[in-house]
Amino acid sequence: MTSSIGPASESPRGPAFDPRLSPLVADDTQVLPAVAGEALAPERLRERFSKPPQWAPEMTGDRIRLHAGPPRPAAVLVPIVAHAGAPSVLLTQRTLHLRQHSGQVAFPGGRYEPADRTPVHTALREAHEEVGLDPARVEVIGRLPDYLTGTGFQVTPVVGLVAPGLELRPDPQEVADVFEVPLGFLMDPRHHQRRLVEVGGAQRIFWAMPWRPHPAADEYFIWGATAAMLRNLYRLLSA
Repeated sequence: MTSSIGPASESPRGPAFDPRLSPLVADDTQVLPAVAGEALAPERLRERFSKPPQWAPEMTGDRIRLHAGPPRPAAVLVPIVAHAGAPSVLLTQRTLHLRQHSGQVAFPGGRYEPADRTPVHTALREAHEEVGLDPARVEVIGRLPDYLTGTGFQVTPVVGLVAPGLELRPDPQEVADVFEVPLGFLMDPRHHQRRLVEVGGAQRIFWAMPWRPHPAADEYFIWGATAAMLRNLYRLLSA
């Protein structure tokens, strides 16, 4: 059974909290350039992770803690589907009946289990349990910096390349939808929003990356830890 960690921004105001209603914050980093399309090719991604340049992660944790105690280890898989000329990122939308993080967009992943040898093992195991992704189909190329969520998880993002033509089997108890977002869209700061929320009298900024497959489609609202880790991927690839 998958034990999902959910996005960093566990609903600070209960189930009624809607991050889409949080006000936008002006950000001059929107003028940053998008990552060039050729830099998103599998061979370039492998090279970037094997020989990373000097760079600094933009976000390594939530500014507001909703959980007391030591961090609990967890891992997520950042699956990049290597479509020829147009790679994408595989994401999930959680089911609405879950007690925590219902309906939110997340990477496949979850908390560390005692049998897990490394964060890579955790990420691959959880992705297999959650969406049926065969670990043998994943070429792990690296990791992003750990991210400490407000709910008390220290999450290791494991980045992997996946060949297209997947036959997935989402766990209906955990996953309402599995979808892909073009990597080029996510690596373009014009699509990165900073939004403001107040929790317990303190303000925090979170990232959001809303995406629609086409104008008439429902919007996928990518936010919280998921968006923050994607922002760090952007920082690495654009360095």
